[in-house]
Amino acid sequence: MRFLFRRVVLLILLPIAYSFSPSLPPSLSSSLLQLSPSYVSSLSPSISSFSSSLSPTSTRRCFTSLSAFNDLSTGISNAFKSLAPLTKLTPSNLAPAMKEIRESLIESDVNVQVADDLLEAVKAKAVGMEVTPNVKPDQFFVKVMYDELTTLLGGSPSDTPTFTPPTQRLSQGPGLTTVLMAGLQGAGKTTACAKLAKYLMEDEVSWEAVDSMPEKELSETLSTRLPKSRRRVLLAACDVHRPAAREQLAVLCGRIGADLYSELEGEEGSALSIATGAQKAALEGGYDALIVDTAGRQVVNAELMSELVSVSEKLRPAETLLVLDSLTGQDAATTTLAFSAAVDVTGAILTKTDGDSKGGAAVSVYAVSGKPVKFVGTGEGVDDFDAFYPKRAAGEILGMGDVVSLVEKASKEVSDADAERMAKKMKEGVFDFDDFLQQASLVSKMGSLAGVAKMIPGVGGQISASQLSGATSRLRKSEAMIGSMTAKERRSPSLLLEGREARSRLDRIARGSGNTYDDALGFMSEFSKMRTMMARMQRQMGEGEPEKAMASGDTQAMAAGVGNRSMRRKAKKNKKSG
Repeated sequence: MRFLFRRVVLLILLPIAYSFSPSLPPSLSSSLLQLSPSYVSSLSPSISSFSSSLSPTSTRRCFTSLSAFNDLSTGISNAFKSLAPLTKLTPSNLAPAMKEIRESLIESDVNVQVADDLLEAVKAKAVGMEVTPNVKPDQFFVKVMYDELTTLLGGSPSDTPTFTPPTQRLSQGPGLTTVLMAGLQGAGKTTACAKLAKYLMEDEVSWEAVDSMPEKELSETLSTRLPKSRRRVLLAACDVHRPAAREQLAVLCGRIGADLYSELEGEEGSALSIATGAQKAALEGGYDALIVDTAGRQVVNAELMSELVSVSEKLRPAETLLVLDSLTGQDAATTTLAFSAAVDVTGAILTKTDGDSKGGAAVSVYAVSGKPVKFVGTGEGVDDFDAFYPKRAAGEILGMGDVVSLVEKASKEVSDADAERMAKKMKEGVFDFDDFLQQASLVSKMGSLAGVAKMIPGVGGQISASQLSGATSRLRKSEAMIGSMTAKERRSPSLLLEGREARSRLDRIARGSGNTYDDALGFMSEFSKMRTMMARMQRQMGEGEPEKAMASGDTQAMAAGVGNRSMRRKAKKNKKSG
């Protein structure tokens, strides 16, 4: 199934590639289609496998839902450019890049000591090390930086990005799991309670069930298809200070279909009495998890801590999660230390990572406090919430993309039956306008054109606001033209690509969609290139998996159908010389 959805993702990339193709360099447009090597490398800890994903453009930013890393990734990627010509890494030739990386870290509000410790660790491992013949020094440096960033974010280089590391998971013991939520006011704590509840009810993986799965079955199963815990969740509204806090939680519970406990002893009910009653109700009601929303303050003060400590001592929660506003940068780490001195904080939830934060919070929290980031809020909706993957985040910072998340997003929006159908079309080399429309719709369901493009290695950091606007407009115009086609024309593109009636058909389609004849002709030309790319990909695959052909490093043949004439000639020449 994992291979199946990787084929689906390859299909999705075709309309994206040609939406951006007029505004991006040809080599970067072709890198949109070099997906599988990056996916394979992300699953392999070996340096040689890692290096196969590092094309000249792959050290630029792309990926994820965490736009908090945008500026940091761009700065570090720029520093990598100076390393490309090097044949050996020495303290002197590394110094300019290390200085630029340090400046990028500090500008992104990473704790200064954390930044210095990271660079010292990277320098100690990178300088003077022997590398294998097929790995360039700059690629080796990126690999070392990747491993150190993964560790800094709370993971391990040996982790697979497919699953959350054990340190990032919530307790799943038998009986009731009590989760105490803490944080300062304005961090989004109440909303995070509802998001976490929905996650536990619908998306959390049952690790006990996973451990009992045969290894072969596990290796072939997408993380989105793994067995879920499906916990029964009760939320407790224990914020008795902020006006309408309980009403807000009640609305959110109604939206996600969760139960709420907010009973007060008249008007004198305290947070402790509500929390105690909620835990008793959860035990008697057979709930699997109790999420307790507590009061926040503008600053850490004795009153807040005293109330929090009393609730914690009474409930003895399995998890105490600190909700942190990512906009606060490295101050989030200081806040974590302050709360940890009072209660046993087991992890953090970073909110507002889709905003203007610079990534300093995510990079600093674990390094300063030792408390792992377990979840991230990626938007205002109750569905905008996900587990935190240190290895994926490290890849995002280094501009390597997040192909794993891209595959997972596709698997959430495409049924197994549709995936089978799309994979069959790909194997047969068939691609019509209905397929194009379906893939464009799928991109919209996965978030946005920008969100999906940023997950692709070598693309995100190269897309400006104007290029994104142009690509979005271009895709909409294409959809409008397809909407003006007859059902027969959509199923049979040859009617518009050849024959005496092709011109009159295109003229009608252009007028019907509010475009010019040249617009329609240009779209037909690009669509023809997409069909050519499908045929090339099919020849690359042969009878095996697409990943085997592309992970071999022979991406030149794929790029031969994309870009300008010089690129195609170069690809053809390289193929002959090989």
